[in-house]
Amino acid sequence: MLNTDKLNKLQSVNDMLDEKYGEQGSASRAEFDAKAQAWYYAELLREERKKRHISQSQLAQIVGKSRTYITALEKGQTDMQLSTFIMMSRALGLNFSLVVG
Repeated sequence: MLNTDKLNKLQSVNDMLDEKYGEQGSASRAEFDAKAQAWYYAELLREERKKRHISQSQLAQIVGKSRTYITALEKGQTDMQLSTFIMMSRALGLNFSLVVG
């Protein structure tokens, strides 16, 4: 049988994020959300790069960036421009589309 007292005391993920990064709509939460989303897309590219057995150096050469830049992107240490994301996606054979609305 579940202990409902303990269950009721658990924080939700949103409550934890509010506590650590600020409430939804705040500047600090928007910054966290943007960084999390950038990390997510960089992770998609990293996984595809590995799946295709392409090294960071090879990908960097294809897209005209440095290997250290690719490394920093994959570690979430820097943001990428949309144009870089598109170049990297195409180099890895990925296609993305924008859905508005």
